[in-house]
Amino acid sequence: MLATFVIGLREGLEAALIVGIIAAFLKRNGHSLKSMWIGVFAAIGLSIAVGVILEIISVNLPQAQQEGMESIIGMVAVVMVTFMIVWMSKHARNMRKELESTATDALKQGSVFALAGMAFLAVLREGFETSVFLLAAFQSSVSPLTAGLGAVLGLLLAVCIGYGIYRGGVKLNLGKFFTVTGVFLVFVAAGLVMSSLRTAHEAGWITIGQDATLDLSWLAPAGSVQAALVTGVLGIPADPRVIEVLGWAMYLVPVLLFVLWPHSMRPGKRAYRVQFGIAAACAAVAITLIAAVPASAQPNVGDGTIAIIAADGSQLGTARLTGSAGDLALQTTVLEQTSTVALEASAATTSNHLGEDARTWSITTDVPVTSLPTTLTLAQLATLNGGRTPVGVSPVTNPGPFGAEWQATQTTQVWVVGDTLLDATNAAVTTLTLSGGGLSSTRTVTVSGGDTAPQSLSWAVATQQAEQNAAAISEAQSSAAEAALFKLYLPIVLLIAALVLCAFGARGLSEARRADRDASTRLGDDAGTSAAPDSAAPDSSQTPSDLTPAHSTHH
Repeated sequence: MLATFVIGLREGLEAALIVGIIAAFLKRNGHSLKSMWIGVFAAIGLSIAVGVILEIISVNLPQAQQEGMESIIGMVAVVMVTFMIVWMSKHARNMRKELESTATDALKQGSVFALAGMAFLAVLREGFETSVFLLAAFQSSVSPLTAGLGAVLGLLLAVCIGYGIYRGGVKLNLGKFFTVTGVFLVFVAAGLVMSSLRTAHEAGWITIGQDATLDLSWLAPAGSVQAALVTGVLGIPADPRVIEVLGWAMYLVPVLLFVLWPHSMRPGKRAYRVQFGIAAACAAVAITLIAAVPASAQPNVGDGTIAIIAADGSQLGTARLTGSAGDLALQTTVLEQTSTVALEASAATTSNHLGEDARTWSITTDVPVTSLPTTLTLAQLATLNGGRTPVGVSPVTNPGPFGAEWQATQTTQVWVVGDTLLDATNAAVTTLTLSGGGLSSTRTVTVSGGDTAPQSLSWAVATQQAEQNAAAISEAQSSAAEAALFKLYLPIVLLIAALVLCAFGARGLSEARRADRDASTRLGDDAGTSAAPDSAAPDSSQTPSDLTPAHSTHH
């Protein structure tokens, strides 16, 4: 409630001052205020409509997209409130003069629409800022009802103060007012940065920098007054994460210094020196981070060889990945027999397995089985078929023995994250092709008794082993994300800031040199003027006789 109250008060008073300045100017010049009020109410209506439309759009979106919409609205609000603070700091002293100049131009045109448009645009900027900022505050507040009440009270107080200033009955030190409220809004906007980064993560846009930093639940217990202040007003969650703290600090410190830095100590036209200095510091920090932060480590899964087991839990062998990222293969050793299945990149799909986004292969191959007998008796055939004679084989007409040709159809599923084997399974189905033994033609049957051959065995990675792999991969990914935050993304932000500051510094340096040249030119002109001879003064090179008028020789 306090945050929205101050937002409503600050933004409302700015709009009230603008309206008051325009109204006083028109009244002083004997013009009606009707056209001004047309523009004011039109701007208010459009500002409210913008807020309502944005809220309707946000509410009707799916959950993840709602979080993304809240992130966008929050960041737009931060940009707008920052622009408002900077603009007010630079133009507050000349705001009356600028508005009166605009009103004068509108009056010269003699158009009601021009005057209404001037008031409309002046108030619309404040209205848009208020709508977006309040909407972002509502979305991050604990109680939207109390937040709305705070905004209404702030706006009403702003109208009363603005009217009092217009009538002359209220004296307010606007410089101190805008400084104090500006500081408060900087903290609120910094909290919105944290909220926007949190919702961006929930929307799936930001996945780095999610490690916890500190637990503030002791400072602001849920439901307490402290929680209402820290979380509800300042937007600081009880469990801030790394990227949120970085965003909060990187916004708060420079903007707060800008607001609080005394005007008497600001560098003026030599500001380019400060800008170049800060740019050099940003670049130095970025280079230090790139050089000092260690690169991310690979998942701790040993040499990548993992055990594979049968359905009864007995170990059958091992499995491991071979090759490089673009040319992987699964190498398995089952009952001391090694085989390899190529994992072509074009055949991979993506799925979530054991909580990890993994590349997935499902490969079916037919493998001949050469280690099983090539001749079977009728009794052996019944044993392979689960104790029953296969359908189509008669003990009377097909007494055996039979010629046997074995084949296993293997369906291998593999899950890989990066270059690390996460999990794998193999389902084998053994088929037996019979001939002779009284059969008029070959007959193919599916059997379950050929499990003594390595090709006929179904296997899987032990569940515990796969879960350990997933945990190791998750830890490595988290470490990689943290390393990327400090080794890549933060240096990029600092280098961009350095380039922007260098651009402003170069412009300031150019303007300072131009000003110095102009000052030198004016100084030279003044010196030349003061040194020029007076046309009425006598020439010091002339003699007294030369200065004496000539006398006539005639008497």
